[in-house]
Amino acid sequence: MRLALTAVLISILTACGPSLAPSAAVSPADTPTSIASAPRISVSEPPISPPTPPGTNLPAFACADASGGKTGVANTITARVGEQPGYDRFVLQMDSIVPQYTVKRQATAVFTQGASGQTVQLSGSAGILITVKSATGASTFTGPRYFVQADYQVLKEARETQDFEGTVSWGLGLSRSVCMRVFTLNDPARLIVDLQTT
Repeated sequence: MRLALTAVLISILTACGPSLAPSAAVSPADTPTSIASAPRISVSEPPISPPTPPGTNLPAFACADASGGKTGVANTITARVGEQPGYDRFVLQMDSIVPQYTVKRQATAVFTQGASGQTVQLSGSAGILITVKSATGASTFTGPRYFVQADYQVLKEARETQDFEGTVSWGLGLSRSVCMRVFTLNDPARLIVDLQTT
């Protein structure tokens, strides 16, 4: 009798008690990676372009002589040449500033060597004479003073033709007469002569 009464009591409590069924169903498609934690925002505008890197705003090529520089004295440090798409480049590096300079085109690749008056014939059929005033490399210049670039399109030879009494000059022997782009850069101070190849 007691056992029967206990069974009846359990059945009454089960029928009157709260439902233990889950309140929400989870489907297999709802995985943690497919449920967003916040509303998704789509951007329709293109990203902002980065600023133009320094050194890319170069002057135009010109078929004319050039001059410029600052007032002051400087020591030459080194010289370099390079071949780039569209131009061959000559670089003369200084220690502080680029003093007053001239870059003159000429119809031959014959240059006068300083105060001696002797001439030197460089490779090529045309030339450019670079002259820097108030400069010397007598005790500071550590680079080559002579380049032969037979495989370059325009610049065939470059040679220091003078370092005497505050004047430094370089002769560039060219395969043909070309337009050039002349400018200076800082940190370190450099005189750049680009020779157009196209």
